Amino acid sequence: MGNSFCICFGCIDQASIGVIERWGRFEKLAEPGLHFFNPFAGEWLAGVLSTRICSLDVRIETKTKDNVFVQLLCSIQYRIVRQNADDAFYELQNPKEQIQAYVFDVVRALVPRMTLDELFEQKGEVAKAVLEELEKVMGAYGYSIEQILMVDIIPDPAVRKAMNEINAAQRLQLASVYKGEAEKILQVKRAEAEAESKYLGGVGVARQRQAITDGLRENILNFSHKVEGTSAKEIMDLIMITQYFDTIKDLGNSSKNTTVFIPHGPGHVRDISDQIRNGLMEASSAQINAE
Repeated sequence: MGNSFCICFGCIDQASIGVIERWGRFEKLAEPGLHFFNPFAGEWLAGVLSTRICSLDVRIETKTKDNVFVQLLCSIQYRIVRQNADDAFYELQNPKEQIQAYVFDVVRALVPRMTLDELFEQKGEVAKAVLEELEKVMGAYGYSIEQILMVDIIPDPAVRKAMNEINAAQRLQLASVYKGEAEKILQVKRAEAEAESKYLGGVGVARQRQAITDGLRENILNFSHKVEGTSAKEIMDLIMITQYFDTIKDLGNSSKNTTVFIPHGPGHVRDISDQIRNGLMEASSAQINAE
């Protein structure tokens, strides 16, 4: 009777590595491809490990220095080191739970020393601390930590609402400041425009009075040269009376009323003449003093 041999074989996929045992003891690592095993010699394929990058999302709830409860969503990207695949196969029962435990430990030791604002500003520092700790620990078990990302920081809903209200209040306050400055500038411009308008109006009135004075002076001089024996006072009285009656005529034509009551009489005319004369003399005196 001849000897009989039973030979088995297996195929290991790409991006994977096999663990071969002989009589229950680790023998070697099998690269991707076709492999033959002799079960009579105690060889068999104990397991296959993937060398692809894996991602593990860990959600941690902790408290900040200013007593705000937050949830941190941390994404860990890791892979098995091909040369140390036997350590990864034999040393750890559940690598995901191991990684999660270390992430919890580091985050809950670091975050309580930060305020909420500091946590948002320094989330990269938290990820770096977690990466350093996991590289040191998981490297001994044949795992390489490729990258750690702090995906999200989620404060308590009441805290988020309060933060939004604070932000909105600050923006409203800033808007009020800008609005107040705009109103202030508008009021200053209005005051400057009003002052300029009054100044120009005063200049116009002064020029008008000066023109009237010059016109009356010219009329008096012309009349005195053409009509001999008349004094300046008589000519002035005549001009004032003429102007007085012209004014009454204009009032009657422009008024909406059919009847206009105006004090009238020689005494009133004389008073008006004296007042106009005194005003013209004062204007001329003021002009001479100004010059």
